[in-house]
Amino acid sequence: MNGQPDLLAEGWLEVLDGNPTARDLFARHYSNRYRVPGRKQPRLIIGPGFKLLLITADALSVCSWRKADIRQDGQTGVECNIFRREGGELATDLLRAAMVRAWHRFPGERFFTFVDPREVKPTWRASRPTWGHCFYQAGWRFCGITKKRLHILECMPAWVTA
Repeated sequence: MNGQPDLLAEGWLEVLDGNPTARDLFARHYSNRYRVPGRKQPRLIIGPGFKLLLITADALSVCSWRKADIRQDGQTGVECNIFRREGGELATDLLRAAMVRAWHRFPGERFFTFVDPREVKPTWRASRPTWGHCFYQAGWRFCGITKKRLHILECMPAWVTA
């Protein structure tokens, strides 16, 4: 496992795709469970398009954003394709700070993400399960379900600033 990237910084640090610390955090993310035995894992973790990869200064959280020109699923905007917190600040606060950084890079864009309810433990609120609770707390809204039964969450800049 890679160590702490910056002892003097705090908050999110922007790193390049393929950063070893970010790759280690991503390796423990549930979306990375699809592996081909005997095949070396790729060095890059985000995928094609315009990217923003963030890790916290304490190396306990990772968040990546990707804007692709063409998407097969019909979604538009910027995808939060990785958000993993293993410790440190509250997940909602980390996500909000990452959203500010991402809107600085992609101003006025719609954000969206996918949450797999089979892989994420629900948070119970008002006697109902909520998957991806920190996203809801950060101002995101449910907007549909994919063919693979993933929950689609979205966030617009006006929702957060209002």
